[in-house]
Amino acid sequence: MELHTLKTETVDPGERGSLLGTRYGAQVRRAGALYLEHFALLGIPADRVRDIAERSHAALRAWAPGLAEESDACADAAGAERWTVAAVGARTEILAACRPDPEGECSTAVFAPAGRRPETMQTWDWHDSLVPDGLLHELTPRKGRTVKLFTEFGAAGKIGVNSAGLGVHFNILFHQDDSDAGGVPVHAIARHILDEADTLGQAVELASTAGVSASTSLTVVTAGAAASLELSPAGLAVVPAGEEGWLLHTNHFLDAGLGTGDVHSPESSTAERFAHLRAVRSDLPGLAPAQRAKALCGSPGPDAVICMRPDEGKPLHEQWGTLLTVGLDVAHCALDYVAGTPDEAARLGLTRF
Repeated sequence: MELHTLKTETVDPGERGSLLGTRYGAQVRRAGALYLEHFALLGIPADRVRDIAERSHAALRAWAPGLAEESDACADAAGAERWTVAAVGARTEILAACRPDPEGECSTAVFAPAGRRPETMQTWDWHDSLVPDGLLHELTPRKGRTVKLFTEFGAAGKIGVNSAGLGVHFNILFHQDDSDAGGVPVHAIARHILDEADTLGQAVELASTAGVSASTSLTVVTAGAAASLELSPAGLAVVPAGEEGWLLHTNHFLDAGLGTGDVHSPESSTAERFAHLRAVRSDLPGLAPAQRAKALCGSPGPDAVICMRPDEGKPLHEQWGTLLTVGLDVAHCALDYVAGTPDEAARLGLTRF
C-alpha cells in the first residue's frame, strides 16, 4: 500500500471534497472499481451495491450532511459517479449483505490508566489488492479544530486523532441483525466523532444518534477516559477500559448483551489474536512506538498471530495481510504509522504524521 499525504485547510466540506478529488482522482476512481469487482466476487451484483450505497448515503446526508457533501464533491472532481464513491464509504454496509468473512480485521491495544498519557497501537488487516493506495489526511472541520486520520480513498474516515485530545481506533464486528438496510456508514461515524467530539461522553452521544445497519467497534481514547463503542443494529454498548486501564479489541463483541448475537466466522482468528494481546499487554506500557510494536509481537516476533501475511495460494479477495500498524498520540494530535506489520514497524521504525 502506497500512502499519500494531504493537508486541507478549508472548513467547507464541498471545497474539501473537491480538493481531494482533484488531486487524487485516479486513486478515487480506482478504489471504486476495485471494490465493485470485490463485491461481485462475493456475489453482490452491481445493482444491489448501488442500492445499498445510495440508501447509506441518504442516511449519511440526514445524519451528517457535510460528510455527504464532501463525498459528492470528491466524486464530481474525480470524474466518478457519486454512488461508486459512496459505495467505498459504505463498504462495511455493503459487506453486511453477505455472510461474514472467514477472517475479520484488526487488533487494537489501548493502555489508558487514570493520570497517565494513553498509549495505543492497532493493526489494520485487509486485502492488499483492494487498497493499493491509502490516505493520511490532515483537515480542518471547523475553525480551531484539526483532525489527522488514515483512511481509504472514498471513505470519510477510519483511524485518527483530533486537536481536542481524542482518538479513534476501528475494528469490524459481525452481528445477526446486520443487514443490507443501508444505515449510516460506520466509517463516517468514526470521522464525525473526530470532527465534533471533545470527550468520550460526546463521542457516545454522537454514536447513539446514528442508525446503523452494520456492526463495528470504535475505540475512543482521551487523556481522561477510554472505551470501545460497539455499534450494531441491535444497539450501542459502551465497553470501558478495565481497572488497570487496558482496553483490547479484535473482531468479536465484548459486551455480553450484544455478544449473544455475535456471528463472526468460526474460522476467524479473532479469539486467538485477543488472547495474544492479553498475553503481551503487560510488556507494552512506557515504550516508544517502535519498541511497543516489537513488544506487541511478543516472543513469536514476525510469526505473531497479529502479523497477518497473505496466503498466495488463495484468490486475491481471500488473501489477508496487515497493511498498517498505527498508534495514536492524543496529547500531540499525531499518528505514528508504518505500512506493514508490527514486526516491520519494530524493524523499520514508525513515521509520525
